[in-house]
Amino acid sequence: MSISAIVPVWNGRELLERLLASLAAQTEPAAELLVVDNGSRDGAPELARQRGARVISMGRNAGFAAAVNRGIQEARGEWIAVLNNDVELAPDYFEKLRAADAWFATGKILSGAASRPARIDATFDAVCRGGAAWRIGSGRPDGGIFSASRAIFSPPWTAALFRAGLFDQIGVLEESFESYLEDVDFGLRCAARRLAGCYVPSAIAWHRGSATLGRWHPETVRLIARNQLLLLARHYPARLLLAWFWPILAAQSLWGAAAFRHGAGLAWLRGKWQGVCGFSAARGGFQQRDPKPFELLVVESEQVIRQVQKSTGFDAYWKLYFLLTGGEK
Repeated sequence: MSISAIVPVWNGRELLERLLASLAAQTEPAAELLVVDNGSRDGAPELARQRGARVISMGRNAGFAAAVNRGIQEARGEWIAVLNNDVELAPDYFEKLRAADAWFATGKILSGAASRPARIDATFDAVCRGGAAWRIGSGRPDGGIFSASRAIFSPPWTAALFRAGLFDQIGVLEESFESYLEDVDFGLRCAARRLAGCYVPSAIAWHRGSATLGRWHPETVRLIARNQLLLLARHYPARLLLAWFWPILAAQSLWGAAAFRHGAGLAWLRGKWQGVCGFSAARGGFQQRDPKPFELLVVESEQVIRQVQKSTGFDAYWKLYFLLTGGEK
């Protein structure tokens, strides 16, 4: 049961070097390493070749989704690992994810480096009725609440392992998203087909996070703002767009307020305008086959966000969202 590891890169040679070292130390190593280059200029592709990777050149910065899709098309393994270039893996990461024997699996991803105090970067993704996603536990100290394995539908593609056959059933990443929330879109498609994965907290990775551009870089904000609307277009039936109009307005507006506070308000406005312009075309793409189970899934997903926020301390964003849309229970 061979593993193909796919690493999209756009510069970040030093980060890639750390990842490659952790891949070489895996107790269950990848049989194939594909580094998909989005037009790096700092020697990252050359380093990858020196370490035995097959480098696939995109010729330009085509975005995370297009780079990963190209890697999936080229991969020969029965399992496919997708890894950000700014992660480091514990030596048994692949071994523990494979043991989960699910359609896909991801581990407990911690912020920063192994030498720093443990804080959660990502576990799995959840979506609220308003169309905003949260990586459950992001920014929280590691603790018991994040140490229980569970079935999930939406893994962060920071460091995840997939059965190759999953892509035959679900398709690959939606390239119109370019980067950001394309993994949430994929997770919602998995949910529509009831193809679940597993969160494996004993598998540990470390993620530097937003190392390429930065969390509040204007381009990051523009893409997220646009893609939030594309998610609604692709997955929310008209009935839910009307029924959840207030949560949608609250979620989108509060995120916009955060963008303005961080000096990225104009980028947020550009992204929303692009989302509005592309809404109709996105609606012609994937659509949930059965809206009622999807509605229940999103309600349950929002409850998970509320429960974790309540048990670990509310972020200002989610505190306001729940106050505006039904109370902080």
